[in-house]
Amino acid sequence: MRECVLKAEHLTKTVDSPAGPLTIVHEASLDIAAGETLAVIGPSGAGKSTLLALLAGLDVPTRGRVLLAGQDLAALDEDGRARVRAAHVGFVFQAFHLLAALTALENVALPLELARHRGARAAARTALAHVGLAARADHYPRQLSGGEQQRVALARAFVGRPAVLFADEPTGNLDSATGTNVIERLFELNTQTGTTLVLVTHDRELAARCARTVHMDAGRIL
Repeated sequence: MRECVLKAEHLTKTVDSPAGPLTIVHEASLDIAAGETLAVIGPSGAGKSTLLALLAGLDVPTRGRVLLAGQDLAALDEDGRARVRAAHVGFVFQAFHLLAALTALENVALPLELARHRGARAAARTALAHVGLAARADHYPRQLSGGEQQRVALARAFVGRPAVLFADEPTGNLDSATGTNVIERLFELNTQTGTTLVLVTHDRELAARCARTVHMDAGRIL
């Protein structure tokens, strides 16, 4: 059996609202194996993106805990969680989150450079080649199409060979044909690197490409 790289135990997230306390995620528990592909699906407002943020250590639960690469995120402060994310996690979001003042190459190299990796630029060029954008390395985001920007974001997410990649509606801002191209690249990279993929999506066809699907509704895993 493959080792468990990500484990959630009774995650609950409650926030204040004008109507009183609102529970967004309720008693969610998951075991995710190394290299697994997992889709989280459900209607808008089901708590999918909040669950992803909790799993990635971008948010902290009201109750419960997350073990990521063997580390209890609840036991760490924000700086500690940031170090775990830098070492073990990649992200792809609906918005591309590229830095406008940096070229595609510089955007991809940035996480490695911040972590003081030697050969960051060379690794970034290789990552861009893997998503078919070697010839666009010196272009700025404004010079790239939406699909190209998302492929740059994919290259950036995978360049550090993360243990887990979180993708939140990665094709939400793309047309159907472009989105299909991006998804093909996403699963190719997942296969090549053995990275665990946790994918939030409304698209049931996309979810069906993952080995396992988790359904959420009203903050609960069904």
